[in-house]
Amino acid sequence: MPSRVAAPSLWRATALVALAACGFGSITVLMVIGRRNGLTLASAMAWRYLIAAPFLVALAGRGLRSVTRRRAATLLIAGGLGQVAISGISLYALRWLDVATLGFLFYTFPAWVALLSVLRGLERVDARRSAALALALGGLAVILGAPRTAGLPLAGVACALGAAFIYAAYIPFLHWMRGPLSAASAAALVISGAGIAYLIGALWRGEFHANLSPVAWGVVGTLAVVSTVATFIAFLNGLAVLGPVRTAIISTIEPFYTALLGAAVLDQRIGAGTALGGALIAGAVLLLQRQPTAS
Repeated sequence: MPSRVAAPSLWRATALVALAACGFGSITVLMVIGRRNGLTLASAMAWRYLIAAPFLVALAGRGLRSVTRRRAATLLIAGGLGQVAISGISLYALRWLDVATLGFLFYTFPAWVALLSVLRGLERVDARRSAALALALGGLAVILGAPRTAGLPLAGVACALGAAFIYAAYIPFLHWMRGPLSAASAAALVISGAGIAYLIGALWRGEFHANLSPVAWGVVGTLAVVSTVATFIAFLNGLAVLGPVRTAIISTIEPFYTALLGAAVLDQRIGAGTALGGALIAGAVLLLQRQPTAS
């Protein structure tokens, strides 16, 4: 149990999960920099996953030998396409939204996970979950009502929330597809599938290029090595010590880190309404992760 682990190990695991959250939270900022240097979404994601996949395959090691052909095909195709849908749709929203707003809107996915579980009859609606959903929806209302002009572009909002909803449905689906495999083995197959799908899409659009600028290559390399491989390893190692509840709580720093990084690197201001809405959404996530008191 995580509570029985020595304090230094807990602090190390906490730092790993926090670093992982920052790695994931850097993706949108990196993509904005890449787009400014001629890097398209399709090309960036194709290179990201194709470079990251061999590292994850090496990390999985012998675990891949026990994968049946049927499970491998399912993870490659369904898992890979799911990853493409989530990353592609969410990052496409950057055409209309700044990175802070996108991060906060996408981070409503824990509330959608709870809602889907309730609708499927897997969990009951109690006061804690009702309050969490109310907080999340309130945060959405504040963010949507807090832009600098008349209103946020509907297309950007739809992409951000659509990606969050797809991710909410993807989490239990991926868990079911994974079965008895280790997380590293499952991720290696999913990332490989996503790389193949993005490669096909980039080739079809004529956007898979190797003659990228040095800045664009720097973005691609950072996305692959830092925001995919290193982030994934740090997350897994922290999760093994802390367990899912503590890991999820620590991970709530991600949208705030994205907003701060966007402000520092891209000079994107964080409006008071966006910050308040993000705080409400983070509060909803924390409340959803809080263990109910035993009676």
